[in-house]
Amino acid sequence: MRHWADPIRPLSERNPTMNEIELLREWDADAPPLTDTARARARFRLYQAMRAPATTPTTGRALGRRPLLRIAVACAAAAAVTATVVVAQNTGENAPRTQTVSATTVLWGAAAEARRTEKPLAPRDDQFIYTKEVIELKPVSGGHVKRYVDESWSSVDGSKKSYVSELGYKQWVPPFRKGESTWPPREWSKLEQLPLDPARLTITLREAGTKPDFGRKTRADEWPQIQFFLAGLLRDSVLPKGLRSAAFEALAAVPGVEVLPDRTEFNGHTAIGVRYVGPRGTPWEKGGRVLLFDAKTYQYLGLRERTTMKLTTKVYDQSQYIVADGVVDRVLQRP
Repeated sequence: MRHWADPIRPLSERNPTMNEIELLREWDADAPPLTDTARARARFRLYQAMRAPATTPTTGRALGRRPLLRIAVACAAAAAVTATVVVAQNTGENAPRTQTVSATTVLWGAAAEARRTEKPLAPRDDQFIYTKEVIELKPVSGGHVKRYVDESWSSVDGSKKSYVSELGYKQWVPPFRKGESTWPPREWSKLEQLPLDPARLTITLREAGTKPDFGRKTRADEWPQIQFFLAGLLRDSVLPKGLRSAAFEALAAVPGVEVLPDRTEFNGHTAIGVRYVGPRGTPWEKGGRVLLFDAKTYQYLGLRERTTMKLTTKVYDQSQYIVADGVVDRVLQRP
């Protein structure tokens, strides 16, 4: 049985009278069909092979908001990519090499990478989600970069006090009051009830906790809210198995998104940035937070946005990324 890594001889070394179409028809004809996961991974690897450079044989923030609510929807303005753009690569040659990047490539690649690396965790409602996040504020006009390391312990079901840090400001957050909750849900039992099919996940989030109508077509004015909820769901560092991948694939179907035309460096990686640009009159009409993915593996790295500090009116480029996470039994315990 032939595998993806098996070499394929150039046409010059084959019988020139052989019909290439017949070869394709016969290749692995008796093999069982690929699973959806394997197909997504194969599509991603094929794209990676296609985008590899050619070689020759001789060259070889505002405090005061409820932090738990912020945590649930912190990526509100970030989303997916449906447009296709041409990105210049610095290959060391006089003429730049270009490549095509699309929403399907980036986000389905991110989904495949999430499946490969996801942790088999299942926290109880009485436990806490621990996160350690780095936030860097770089003044747009130049100057000293402020760096914060925030550690937070968030109650899994909101029934216990949480201890959170935001830009170095630490505080206790009281349990949810009766009838108070967030959307997307934070309780593990409710997260497990969300569908893993991307299309059904989109509709379920669209309905914001009410009974989903899977037969109703999504209206154009509902997409901003959908991407808001999907991005908020992805902000959680710990999710049930398969849910993160489903969310990435659901984001790939959201209209009104774009790939940023240039690559950037982010936490030691060459990254591709994507962002949601909403209709005129919405908070996202000029674009918002940028999700950043590794340019080779499409692993999600973190986010970057432009922010203004209210007290100083100074404008910063804010970058943030998670360096550690896990499930613990009590506040101040680390995994």
